[in-house]
Amino acid sequence: MSQRSATISRATKETRIEATWNLDGGGESTISTGIGFFDHMLEALVKHSGTSLQLHAEGDLHVDGHHTTEDVGIVLGQALRQALGERIGVERFGHLVVPLDEALVSATIDLSGRPYLVYELQPAAAMLGSWATELVPEFFGALADNARCCIHLHQLAGRNTHHVVEAAFKAFARALRQAIRITGNDTPSTKGVLA
Repeated sequence: MSQRSATISRATKETRIEATWNLDGGGESTISTGIGFFDHMLEALVKHSGTSLQLHAEGDLHVDGHHTTEDVGIVLGQALRQALGERIGVERFGHLVVPLDEALVSATIDLSGRPYLVYELQPAAAMLGSWATELVPEFFGALADNARCCIHLHQLAGRNTHHVVEAAFKAFARALRQAIRITGNDTPSTKGVLA
């Protein structure tokens, strides 16, 4: 089976982004968004999903991190959707609960073809380095919309904002690893299509 990979470029007046996401990679990444903590989270996503990602983003960080964060989510969502193709044989569903010290976060994914985000994290701090924590749902929402998948993120415990957000990215990554796994040879839906 050929590797499932996609390269997406996006250029606007606010950002310029190019990404290649290989779903059958080995956890390697080269990531640069200009936002240190966001880079750290994307590296964790790649490592724990068992994929590989090359991503370079330049954005209007003199304004804030919103456009860069959202547009990276758009690009990665488009790459995931393209790399999955018709989604033939994928497991489709993924679920994992990840602890990080006192934090505990669950992530559930359905590669349903229908975008939806349920986001129930309560990070206590407004900032993680130069990255506003209110941008975490902006990233996951843009990814869900453009990948056309359903994502649920629930914080079950946690006080430290770094731990909560990192546990969310790792839980999402591990759930994604399950969902994209090839386990059959047909469309995983009684309708015969994922949409």
